[in-house]
Amino acid sequence: MRVVADTSVWSLVLRRGQPPSDPHAAELARMLAQGERVVLLGIVLQEILQGIRDPAQFETVRSYLEDLPLLRLERRDYVAAAELWNACMAGGVQASSVDFQIAAACIEHDCALLSADQDFQHIARFCALQLL
Repeated sequence: MRVVADTSVWSLVLRRGQPPSDPHAAELARMLAQGERVVLLGIVLQEILQGIRDPAQFETVRSYLEDLPLLRLERRDYVAAAELWNACMAGGVQASSVDFQIAAACIEHDCALLSADQDFQHIARFCALQLL
């Protein structure tokens, strides 16, 4: 199964000079080291890179992430994200539009999600989102 790691996990893994102590970050580091099927979403790629101000570090991370497949989203993915947002809001669960986009993309493309963001646990109560 393919796995999407969201920005919360990538930011933990990419911290300078620190081994990943968070279990989510350690799991992503393990998956990458063992060549497991980690894929990126465009919005996650953007969020990772837009937080890097140093041009040399930006290029290093961009180059490293270049090897990971980018999951391309279609119209149906955005519609599914809106439907999920509506279902969750009706159930009292709030999160960002980006979180719903990530969750819907994972469901639609049969990917598990690795996240340190607690919002996804709440979203998963309303859908078939598989969390690692």
